Amino acid sequence: MTTATLPATILRVFDDTDPSAPRSESTDRTAIARELAAIGCRFERWEASVQLAPDADQAAILAAYAGDVKRLMDESGYASADVLTMKKGTKNTEPMRAKFLNEHTHAEDEIRFFVEGSASFYLRKGGQIYQTICVRGDLLGVPAGTTHWFDMGSNPEFTAIRFFMTQAGWIANFTGDPIAERFPKLP
Repeated sequence: MTTATLPATILRVFDDTDPSAPRSESTDRTAIARELAAIGCRFERWEASVQLAPDADQAAILAAYAGDVKRLMDESGYASADVLTMKKGTKNTEPMRAKFLNEHTHAEDEIRFFVEGSASFYLRKGGQIYQTICVRGDLLGVPAGTTHWFDMGSNPEFTAIRFFMTQAGWIANFTGDPIAERFPKLP
């Protein structure tokens, strides 16, 4: 596995009508967890006791985090977990990035744990945009019905464990609002 492309988790809060500069910015994970909890989102840090090989497969990754995966599934009733890996230099990632950059909601919570790399969730709540750049060790839980979008960057590199309530997996309800086009994207 590769190292995170960003050194720390970052939370930037924007007014949803002004993408020019964040109203606040923090790298303090305790403050980030508190601010996200105030809008109903979950934020945790996980550590694995197993060193993962660079070519670790889904089974190895899920085994490394088995305790936390089981705890979360038992506590929240998730039916399945899988692993999504995007390697640097993967061809044709732009259509996938473009799809995720459209604001949407889900009928179930969207839970992601970043095993490696980084990516950004943008949560729209109460007239604000919460840009949460997640890095290795971060778990972010976006509650069902929360409008948001996701940016994996122009040359994505991350591995994430995804949790689902059903076997159907990722199903989005797109809002049609072009708001994501106005906010800064990951490089």
